[in-house]
Parts: sequence; C-alpha cells; structure tokens
Amino acid sequence: MLEKTTRINFLLDFYQELLTEKQRNYMQMYYLEDYSLGEISESYQVSRQAVYDNIRRTEAMLEGYEQKLHLYEKFQKRKQVVEQLEQYLFDEANTEILELLHVLKELD
Repeated sequence: MLEKTTRINFLLDFYQELLTEKQRNYMQMYYLEDYSLGEISESYQVSRQAVYDNIRRTEAMLEGYEQKLHLYEKFQKRKQVVEQLEQYLFDEANTEILELLHVLKELD
C-alpha cells in the first residue's frame, strides 16, 4: 500500500494540473492528508461510494497520463543517474562537479 501511495503522490505532482478541482481535492485529501472515504464524503456531502468511484477513476486517469507521457519514469531515471554520478564524483573527490550536481538535483 505504501508503494502505491508513493506512486500516486508522484503522479499527482506531475499531472495534477490535468485534473479537475474536485478530482485534485479528493486525491489530495485521500493520499496526502490521509482522510478516510467517509471523512471526504462528509466534507462534500456525497456518498462514500461516490468518493471511492471518483478516486479510482482518477487513479486510472493518472496512470493513463503516465503511460502516455512517462514523466514519472523519466524522473526516476534522472534521479538514478544523478545518484550514480554523485557516488562516482564523491569517490573521485571532485567537489566542484559534485556541487553542480547538487544544484541540478535540487531542480527536480
């Protein structure tokens, strides 16, 4: 469950602007703020089932965006390469390039 939550949170970071305000709110409440389906349904005065259905549809949309655009996949690959470069440069004690890599890392 933690892996799924982490993945959805990253997908939200990348694709939240493509969602409606309602979808964004439900997803943020459920995945970021750890609200239960019942708490969300009370806040919006809708059924628990309506919240559940909306969250599942939105998850599918986020996965669809990722299948087409691959932003999260590319982010993971960049992160992996940066970590490998950091380790290499740390081993070689090349502090100037290592500092530049830290700046690059902060941009993601």
